[in-house]
Amino acid sequence: MKLLQPDILPKHFAMMDEIETDMKTIYRTLVFTPELQATTLLQRYYAAIQHLRDVLSFKNAQQEAQTEEEARAYLTHLEEAMELMVEEIRSGVCIGNAVDLFRMFRSVAPEAAARHPNRYRDTLVQVGAYLAPESRLIDGLVHELFSLLPTIPHPLIRGIWLHHELIRIHPFVDGNGRIGRMAKNWLLMYELYPPIFIYGLSDRRRYIRYISESFRELEDQPDVFHPSTQTFFEDELRRVKASTGFLLARLLRDVDHDFGDEDRDLKPYAKD
Repeated sequence: MKLLQPDILPKHFAMMDEIETDMKTIYRTLVFTPELQATTLLQRYYAAIQHLRDVLSFKNAQQEAQTEEEARAYLTHLEEAMELMVEEIRSGVCIGNAVDLFRMFRSVAPEAAARHPNRYRDTLVQVGAYLAPESRLIDGLVHELFSLLPTIPHPLIRGIWLHHELIRIHPFVDGNGRIGRMAKNWLLMYELYPPIFIYGLSDRRRYIRYISESFRELEDQPDVFHPSTQTFFEDELRRVKASTGFLLARLLRDVDHDFGDEDRDLKPYAKD
């Protein structure tokens, strides 16, 4: 397997401009609002961020669980992983090496981590039609991944690339999807973007379709940024835009305003 090289990644996607506009509006509103109103706005903003964090854990658990009981167990572990990430961000630490990755493994999939302490998987794994790299290659690929990560200038593209390539390497015996999505959000939140998640069934199908197609096409042509890979990156950016739009709406609307249910707040954006 050859990693998707940063030098073939697009430097810019159109959706990034909309995301940056939202983020500037959010921080401009918080910084330049008169003192008494600013306190209320900050509380509203914090509540909205907390909501997105809670939804991220729930949706991430829902994404992979086969039963309600399994989803509850996943949710407990994901909430613990979220607290780990937030504490590290407060300390000025962003995910940046294999040690951080193993810490995520122990938080997200503690039973698997107890059976395979501080070890990558030692078996072949197939993800749909894609065969993940042999176990003997994993350590070198993870080292290369974290060596290349800082060379990607924009944090949005950096986070999406990290997610895409971690899932592609599939380093652990269990929990790879959850770990990849949480690792991406650690990086995004460290860079002051909101957390993002796969919204619902339609979005989940779209996510699986394009990440699977991207993996297959990269196996055949590893030095090409394929249309399926482009679509995967664009969909991830739409998920960021959904989160920034949600934060902005919660910040700017009247605190007593009825926001409606989550479907209307988060504005489903997947296109079939």
